[in-house]
Amino acid sequence: MSTWIDICPVDDLQPDSGVCALVEDKQIAIFYMPKDNALYAINNYDPFGKVHVLSRGLIGDIKGEPMVASPLYKQHFSLKTGICFEDETVKNETYAIRIENNRVEISLEG
Repeated sequence: MSTWIDICPVDDLQPDSGVCALVEDKQIAIFYMPKDNALYAINNYDPFGKVHVLSRGLIGDIKGEPMVASPLYKQHFSLKTGICFEDETVKNETYAIRIENNRVEISLEG
């Protein structure tokens, strides 16, 4: 059973963009796509640029797979799996995330 951690009200999210939340000493990039009724959470760390910037990346999709492009070197990471499209040996952590009672909740458990 997952332990859900309350993050913020839904109104704090930026539609079709990313925000960063500090959850138990982890920087988490949260992406909200209301038109698709989708919410994603991925570690904010860019393993290529070695800084926490993914929440500022551009979102879109590659062949229907939702992704974020790093603002630094432009690598693309799947928002579902965290796998880098350009180098499948590189994977970022993704997290279960949901909206309950107009609040955003995340589970850091794998």
